[in-house]
Amino acid sequence: MFDDWLDQRATMRAWEDFLTFRDVDRSQTSGVRREILESWSRSLASGIDATAVLAPLDETEERLEAARQKNGELRAAAQVPFAKIGPLLADANALLILTDADGTVLDQIGDDRTHEAARGIHLVRGGNWDEAAIGTNGIGTAIRSGRPTVVHASEHFCQGIKTWTCAAAPVRDPVDQRIIGAVDLSGPPTIFRPHNVAMIAAVAREIESALAERQDMRRIRLLEAFLDSGSAHGKTDAVVILDRIGRVMYHRHPSGLAEVQELRDLALGRQLIALSGSMSDHDIVRAMPPHLQPSGVSRLVLDGEFSGAALILPPRRGAVAQLVRPHSAPVRIPPRAGAEGDELLMIGQEPKFLAAVELARRAAAAGAPVLIQGETGVGKELFARLVHAGAGHKGRSPFVTVNCGAISADLFGSELFGHAAGAFTGATRDGKAGKFEQADGGVLCLDEIGEMPLELQPYLLRVLEQRAVYRIGCSRRRQIEVQLVAMTNRDLGQEVETGRFRRDLFYRIGTVTIEVPPLRERACDIAVLADHFNQRVAQRLGRDPLVVSDGAMDRLLAYRWPGNVRELRNLFERLHLIASGTVVTEGDLPAAFHQQQPGPAPDPITPLAAEEPASLTDLEEQAIRRALVAAEGNLTRVATVLGISRPTLYRKLKAYGIRRTYE
Repeated sequence: MFDDWLDQRATMRAWEDFLTFRDVDRSQTSGVRREILESWSRSLASGIDATAVLAPLDETEERLEAARQKNGELRAAAQVPFAKIGPLLADANALLILTDADGTVLDQIGDDRTHEAARGIHLVRGGNWDEAAIGTNGIGTAIRSGRPTVVHASEHFCQGIKTWTCAAAPVRDPVDQRIIGAVDLSGPPTIFRPHNVAMIAAVAREIESALAERQDMRRIRLLEAFLDSGSAHGKTDAVVILDRIGRVMYHRHPSGLAEVQELRDLALGRQLIALSGSMSDHDIVRAMPPHLQPSGVSRLVLDGEFSGAALILPPRRGAVAQLVRPHSAPVRIPPRAGAEGDELLMIGQEPKFLAAVELARRAAAAGAPVLIQGETGVGKELFARLVHAGAGHKGRSPFVTVNCGAISADLFGSELFGHAAGAFTGATRDGKAGKFEQADGGVLCLDEIGEMPLELQPYLLRVLEQRAVYRIGCSRRRQIEVQLVAMTNRDLGQEVETGRFRRDLFYRIGTVTIEVPPLRERACDIAVLADHFNQRVAQRLGRDPLVVSDGAMDRLLAYRWPGNVRELRNLFERLHLIASGTVVTEGDLPAAFHQQQPGPAPDPITPLAAEEPASLTDLEEQAIRRALVAAEGNLTRVATVLGISRPTLYRKLKAYGIRRTYE
């Protein structure tokens, strides 16, 4: 069963060969996945006995209880997803397991018969499944690699656990992103499905979301505790709040801090000092860096327990009166290796935008598949580039893009997977490598993935699960290592419900989903983005930047921006060409900016519902309708504002049943 995904006999022979030669390069291991080979090598270097039949077990009840208490927040955050999934596993021969960062099993639920079998290998509470304790396995390898992992049967390093299959994903602390545990789905090989790893990664993300909510509440309570303490501080003092282990949870107006290093030290989530409840105020002051000496310390207590400290940092003599917040600095994306062009900038400080940026960085570090959702023009491409630049190769490996909406269904398979010589009419004489092969070792970006033909989606799913491609007309398996970044302006969840997108593929590509907020939800960023585009266009044209009047800026802030950031950029391209003077007035703005816009603009083409749109698909339809009105039916201008080609615009007009009334 599933031999097409993994040849168990071949893997077993490769394992025996590896143990014989004790060297990957000398062993016959070409059919074994790269991450498994790396784990085998680590297991061998750790001195793991390959004939072991069970994991170490700490039977000391006190130690296990101490570990469970230490990880109380993690266990509490896991309660809801475990309660939802637990009943589904009752007769499924599977166990859902939660461990700490050391691979020690804290909790497990699932099938009773499988639980009894798990006792035989110590896959129970107190069992140690760290990779350094029992070799290659889902839990330990996921923790060690920092990304979701599936280890199936013969891929395990130790002989005694090769009759099990497991899919695991690390759980990260939402404050500082360190791995604090793992979730795992384990059972006999019959439960194996390649997409199990996508499901378990979704469980890990749900636990992380619950942890983030708890951390947000703790941050608020710490701030309230500080305010209740009545600590004396001046208006120019910086207030820094640390949690119980010394991580920065909050800081306010660090007006006396002018050095880059000082700002870096106070980055949210950074452990500033090793704090503990046994430290006195004097101990806390001594532990602080010399350049961040507090003038006051307040110990913060929640529910009768030491939970953190508030520090008062006075301004230094001669320090600047105001300082831009650390997050206001643009995110810089260097040019791709070997590519021409300037670095890219991601500008903004709206919390949703910053959260999306941080999630993209985490996904890049983990190498996980990424789904980027957002309206047309919000800058999804920049997030894809950020993932590429933040990956382990630091942007030095390929970055290959494919627009799924611009390729015909007949050529789609050949474009993605390649083809052999003469595989079909029109095929090249020498054959051709597909986009997956071109992106090997780097990032493959599938734009408009919602446009992918339904009949081709199973082939994409197969490639992602096997990490290998077969060119059309060729039986040779080509191993690839690609991080997939998919982008869409549709709500793929709704597309799944309507049957226009495969559910299993959605789970596979959506291990990490980044929602890029539209510009209308980033009001605090409009002015700084406008200044950026104004300066950039002026520099390119060799002229002074325009001055935006207060009235014109009010119009920009009130506008709904159907084309989002791309529309704002195009506006300043236009203003520099048509503005009557050096000052932009309300009269210089297009007609759409003079309409009353408390909500979505009314559309004379087809009346819109009064309620808020329910999905990205609805938002896209409304954006097209509003752009048509603003451009008075000029499809070239509409396509430019929305950042899509005219053929794509025609296709969307037909899909949404929009009739153009202007000629």
